[in-house]
Amino acid sequence: MSDKAPKDQDQKAAEAEVEEFKEELGPFVVAADTTRMPMVFTDARPDNPIIYANESFLKLTGYDRDEVLAQRFNFLLAEETDRNDLAEIAAAFAGKSDDPEIRYRHKDGSEFCATIFVNPVKDADGKVVQHFVSLVDTTRHQRARENAALLIDELNHRVKNTLATVQSIVTQAVRSASDPESVRESIETRIVALSRSHDLLGREKWDGAGLHDLVREAMAPFRVTEGRAERFTIEGENIRLSPRATLALGIAFNELATNAVKYGAFSNEAGTVSIKWTLEANSDGRWLYLHWREKGGPRVKPPMRKGFGSRVIEQGLPHELGGTVDLDYRPEGIVCTIEVPAPQAVLDG
Repeated sequence: MSDKAPKDQDQKAAEAEVEEFKEELGPFVVAADTTRMPMVFTDARPDNPIIYANESFLKLTGYDRDEVLAQRFNFLLAEETDRNDLAEIAAAFAGKSDDPEIRYRHKDGSEFCATIFVNPVKDADGKVVQHFVSLVDTTRHQRARENAALLIDELNHRVKNTLATVQSIVTQAVRSASDPESVRESIETRIVALSRSHDLLGREKWDGAGLHDLVREAMAPFRVTEGRAERFTIEGENIRLSPRATLALGIAFNELATNAVKYGAFSNEAGTVSIKWTLEANSDGRWLYLHWREKGGPRVKPPMRKGFGSRVIEQGLPHELGGTVDLDYRPEGIVCTIEVPAPQAVLDG
């Protein structure tokens, strides 16, 4: 005999039980059918087979009524069900636990979360003969909780990275500066640069930032282009950078601009700075090639020792972005070449 025969018998028995159930509880069944809360009644036998399901339950799960009747209540469970969930469901039917939140699946295989409320139905002798189960779909709340947890984790990660950057700024400033005022200035200007990059990312909801926007934001405090726009030029597509790249390049641009104002192309009235970048493909994928080029400033001499700014650019950028940096102290002006893996997106404008 095929497996279908016992199943058909169970189905017919379930349908007969439903009809008897409707006759006995009449008005209650009508009310249950019209309510928006998903509800089922299960028999008190092992596995709690379903003997009644209202329209809201069928709408929630995507099943037809004949696919639900005689099924054990747990047939809805998601495929990867935690053993603790099974134990909580069993305890709920036994009246020994609070209302558990369980992960279930629709007929199409997609998952949803629901809190189940199980109440026993007793006969005249006080014996439990059925269970009345209602479900509250908590999928949106669960996703909101998961998103909140992800946001908190991301925030913790960003805060740790920012604090590590600030710690490095303070440590290097104390190590490099010769007097308290120099230490204060060194720390303050770099934290302000970091803050401006944070503000830019905040306006973009931390979804990255355009390279054009980052350059302009980084250069704004130096006021080097007032009345002389030709002193500072930008050429390249407005590539969207990741938050990590935005912060790293923002600090690097601040260091280059600071040096240009103190000693380089922006320290006189004739010097110019051009920033140009291109996207190129090679055997390792697409790469961003960025060039900072100074001209017209005082004659450049290589420094006797590398300061904090140079270390940030030559060591910090490769560490953060996985590329290479070449800081070339040419007599006619500093040239900084940055090569890093390319972002994917290009913005308008």
